[in-house]
Amino acid sequence: MTRLHVLGAGGRLGSLVVRVAERSGTWRVTGSGRGDEPEKLIAESDVVLDASQADHTLDGLQMCMTHKKPFVVGTTGHSAQQVRQIRAAAAEIPVLHAPNFSVGVSLLYWLTRQVTARLADFDVEIIELHHRLKKDAPSGTAQRLAEVVAEVRQLELADTARYGRFGLTGERTPQEIGIHAVRGGDIVGEHTVLFASEGERIELTHRASSRETFARGALRASAWIVDKPPGYYQMQDVLGLHV
Repeated sequence: MTRLHVLGAGGRLGSLVVRVAERSGTWRVTGSGRGDEPEKLIAESDVVLDASQADHTLDGLQMCMTHKKPFVVGTTGHSAQQVRQIRAAAAEIPVLHAPNFSVGVSLLYWLTRQVTARLADFDVEIIELHHRLKKDAPSGTAQRLAEVVAEVRQLELADTARYGRFGLTGERTPQEIGIHAVRGGDIVGEHTVLFASEGERIELTHRASSRETFARGALRASAWIVDKPPGYYQMQDVLGLHV
């Protein structure tokens, strides 16, 4: 059986990954949470999944680099500097960075790239909905969708992103990429990429109805990366979708 260690095993995603993995009978799972010392368990694992919080990711990453273990990042809300450190570690160990483990969301990234490339004159707005307990905004998935649009249009996202609007904002510029976060109730997760032009619009929407979707995706990613060489990977690599 593959030995998996879950950082943040007491959290929403981490605890669900542990339960789904134990049910499957194909994983030997250990977990750690805030205040624990996981290094020995990491050293004895085949792969490590980070389901903790953004400010703990680099600690787990450093331990994986020390023990040469594949590292799967499932947390969101990282700063630009933290993302650079995660990417840099991929020169030494295999790192899979996934703001969303859903197979459907991975396809949404691919579709967004294809549609953006073909609708160069359409305005693009991204709307995401999540439960009221989510701590970061926008979601990592929404941020990645915006990055895909910016990459295709050769724009700097830092200059063109508009995170919600308030007051007298003036007319929308063609370069803007709108990103909007909605929080409420127990919404598992919903993301829409809206392409709007004169007289018509196209909407690409993914809705998650069960959190087990993310747990199953996390385990699929963890199994896939075990025998991979050092490098920076994403869910699209796991699924053979190159976006």
